[in-house]
Amino acid sequence: VIPRRWVVERTFAWLSRSRRFARDYEQLPETGEAMIHAAMSRIMLRRIAA
Repeated sequence: VIPRRWVVERTFAWLSRSRRFARDYEQLPETGEAMIHAAMSRIMLRRIAA
């Protein structure tokens, strides 16, 4: 077991809360990457605001 594997698994769990990531709708990898950046930005802004 990788010691920090839980960090990656937790991050994927947070991203899976976004409805857009329930399925792979994106045709271009760049679009998927942009959606991940947007979702992580939203998560981080919620934490800063709290």
